[in-house]
Amino acid sequence: MDVKDFYYDLPEELIAQTPIEKRDESRLMVLNREKQTIEHKTFKDIIDYLEPGDVLVRNNTKVIPARLYGKKETGANVEFLLLNNIEGDIWESIVRPGNKLHIGTKVIFGDGLLEAEVLDVMEGGTRKVKFTYNGIFNEILDKIGLMPLPPYIHEELKQKDRYQTVYAKYNGSAAAPTAGLHFTPELFEKLKEKGVEVANVTLHVGIGTFRPVKVEKVEEHHMHSEHFYIKQEDVDIINKAKQEGRRVIAVGTTSCRVLETVADENGLVKATEGDTQIFIYPGYKFKILDGLITNFHLPESTLLMLVSSLAGRDFIMKAYNEAVKERYRFFSFGDAMFIN
Repeated sequence: MDVKDFYYDLPEELIAQTPIEKRDESRLMVLNREKQTIEHKTFKDIIDYLEPGDVLVRNNTKVIPARLYGKKETGANVEFLLLNNIEGDIWESIVRPGNKLHIGTKVIFGDGLLEAEVLDVMEGGTRKVKFTYNGIFNEILDKIGLMPLPPYIHEELKQKDRYQTVYAKYNGSAAAPTAGLHFTPELFEKLKEKGVEVANVTLHVGIGTFRPVKVEKVEEHHMHSEHFYIKQEDVDIINKAKQEGRRVIAVGTTSCRVLETVADENGLVKATEGDTQIFIYPGYKFKILDGLITNFHLPESTLLMLVSSLAGRDFIMKAYNEAVKERYRFFSFGDAMFIN
């Protein structure tokens, strides 16, 4: 299968640079796989397409303000992007300028609130870094760190919380699980009244989610690894629904990847913590998923391949071309799609 089969032409002005004022008033494209129909709605209309007994599985990871600007002891400016917490105060980080940050280099952030020492150069050129500070690390990050917005967003984010879901709970992501950005507490309340249940998973989204596919054949792509866990209380909600023939619908591709990683051949899940490199592309047989709420993804991306495996490549490409024609907003701060 060729990567170029997942290309579509996207005018740059359709890449959303800022979040819409009210989260649930973004647009919603509804795809019905059985009828092969496409409808254009507003996100809060999702309630009309969910049924009592459905279980929405959402990713409650929290984006950390992982972009840090500091100075070397020489006074030279440097930039760190925290990727993942190796252990304690030791992190894997992308550093710029990379060629100037050797083992032993020390960097000061926030007028001394935070200091770092480069311990090692890791595979791919990232750095193993040890931080020292007084106080609580996440509180210091909140003070001096910036949200690590995707490379295609060039506008400054006015409110940090708009790159978080309203249910974000566990620190650890370098990017938001963006399908969840459309939900509000009020919408969840209405869904609950309708009888729709909610279960959580946690997958810490890595910066690898933005890395382009560099091979020509889909099957040759090496998927990045991301850490996840799913708790027993959420497993119980999901398994009960599957056993009773109710639908399990993922909020976002990250939730989908966790579910499909941990599900057995009967579509049942168990409490698990681990790393997933699952790569879902057309030909994949879903074990648990009945529907997916997702944003519009980059051309030739692994996420576009994932949604194509659920709805069919031809149907997805038709929907994307229609979204371009109808001037939908694309990517992280853009509009949503429900594959039903």
